[in-house]
Amino acid sequence: MTEHPTSHEGRQPLAARSQERTRPRQQDAASAASPVTAAIPNPAVAPGAGAGPAASTGPAGLDPQAAARREGDRLRFVGAATRRIARGIDLDEIVLGLCRASVPTFSDAILVYLRDPLPVGDERPVSPFVLRLRRSDRLRLSEEETESSPETERLRLPVIDPHSDLTPAAELCEVRSGGALAEVLRGVRPVFGDSAAARAALPELLGAGRTVPTGHRAILAPLRGRRRVIGAAVFLRGTERPSFESNDLLVAAQLATHTALGIDKAVLYGREAYIADELQRTMLPDSLPQPTGVRLASRYLPAAETARVGGDWYDAIPLPGSRVALVVGDVMGHSMTSAAIMGQLRTTAQTLAQLDLPPQEVLHHLDEQAQRLGSDRMATCLYAVYDPVAHRITIANAGHPPPVLLHLGGRAEVLRVPPGAPIGVGGVDFEAVELDAPAGATLLLYTDGLVESRLRDVWTGIELLRERLAATARLTGPDHSPPLEALCDDVLDMLGPGDRDDDIALLAARFDGIAPSDVAYWHLEPEETAPGRARRLARRALGRWGLDDLSDAVELLVSEVVTNAVRYAERPVTLRLLRTDILRCEVGDDSPQLPRQRRARDMDEGGRGLFLVNRLARRWGATRLSTGKVVWFEMPPGGQ
Repeated sequence: MTEHPTSHEGRQPLAARSQERTRPRQQDAASAASPVTAAIPNPAVAPGAGAGPAASTGPAGLDPQAAARREGDRLRFVGAATRRIARGIDLDEIVLGLCRASVPTFSDAILVYLRDPLPVGDERPVSPFVLRLRRSDRLRLSEEETESSPETERLRLPVIDPHSDLTPAAELCEVRSGGALAEVLRGVRPVFGDSAAARAALPELLGAGRTVPTGHRAILAPLRGRRRVIGAAVFLRGTERPSFESNDLLVAAQLATHTALGIDKAVLYGREAYIADELQRTMLPDSLPQPTGVRLASRYLPAAETARVGGDWYDAIPLPGSRVALVVGDVMGHSMTSAAIMGQLRTTAQTLAQLDLPPQEVLHHLDEQAQRLGSDRMATCLYAVYDPVAHRITIANAGHPPPVLLHLGGRAEVLRVPPGAPIGVGGVDFEAVELDAPAGATLLLYTDGLVESRLRDVWTGIELLRERLAATARLTGPDHSPPLEALCDDVLDMLGPGDRDDDIALLAARFDGIAPSDVAYWHLEPEETAPGRARRLARRALGRWGLDDLSDAVELLVSEVVTNAVRYAERPVTLRLLRTDILRCEVGDDSPQLPRQRRARDMDEGGRGLFLVNRLARRWGATRLSTGKVVWFEMPPGGQ
């Protein structure tokens, strides 16, 4: 709940108007009011004033022209106020628009209560029916007028204290079923505060012991949305202003109706934005993996805050052999449909990656999947596989902008990758190229929103990106690569005004690689002697690396995994040890059947190998390949 002080328009300090203090305060207030009430004198008519020509001049003693002017002022106010309310997009803007439009033009103070929580669309509200004071606004006096004096005392409203920073009205109100407040809200139409229904309802809304000005100086207006009452507004006038008239009930009804419908739309929009945000968040990876030999960083920027969903995505998928697949793609459009298609393609790419298919085969299957989703489902995609042991990267492209490789010395290179056709075209072949990935180099994958806009074409943007990367690398010197996170931020800083026409997905990979001295690799014939030979080879490699404290555990686990592989393999079994910040062991064979851990019974002779692996290794897993499978486990350094 917030409160906004509104300046007292047209009112001068009392010290500057001492010569006018003999004039009635009510006349001052009328002259200071807005056009809605400035042309409306006090409607009260003195006794005996009904005789004579003035008696036939019109309602409230006004001639027809004055009454017409006042009605015109009232209509103009309603039009301006409803336009101001309609300009709001979110809930707070709409409620603020109501308060700013009402105070001081229509009332001296306003209290806006909204249902807590607000129901969304066709949702059934939860019980109990609770109203929360969302915002209050009031006419605040100037500093000179806040001095205690008989004149200023008359300006104070019974429920609004100009000196207080806290609203005296109750912040929470539970609407009792069958109570007076529930009856007024059910009636929908605004009522005067001194009516029988409001006299019983207002204390329930404002709280016990709180009153409103007497006479027609308070209006209680229910706020009804499309399907149900969602709140209430209380308009208040002080004693220095004319009291409300019957036509003011129509004004309050218009303000309440436009506010309630705006709130309904704002709540629905907020729910849609929440769903879109959640959809986009779940479609993109929560965090990037930390594969061996490569460091990763990413960024995602929507095209606009009002359209946060799009078809751009990125991904990093660990593969067997300490490799990693780097993916970036872009589905046409910025709708939730585009995001849903993106999610399906990303899931398909992850599934295909786990089959260890070549990059061109992955794009081929993605193309088939896009055609199954619909004839107009088009997307671009770039799929790369980095091998830290071989220091090589294999890339296939489907109509996507080419990646940029930033070398350690500061040279930025746009890689020459066959562009290919977009996913969804059908009937096309994709081609993969294998390139060097030197240690210290950085590969930047991105979507076209980074390099293409209304102000420049895609190739001009790619050249600007290449120059920006080279300039950033020169700042860190020829022997050091720029920090990865800072590099991503610096790349996004190249975007200027008018450059954000599309979503942007950015994936940066820093190649560290694995040195040949940290790799041990053997082929073992599928014989009964293979487990013993594997134990000896592993012991020698660990001794060479100074990891003798891991020998006992690693020998045991290698023996168990190799024994299981030899049992089903027909071709030579591969054994590889990788030393980085951890020790990783990989055993591959040509059998596609993945091992499953099971609980061995007391009399079983086997079934305990994977149980030991699960207990002694930090992590372990099995991945099916196109040529068989790989079972791997990792050991912490120092045998921890």
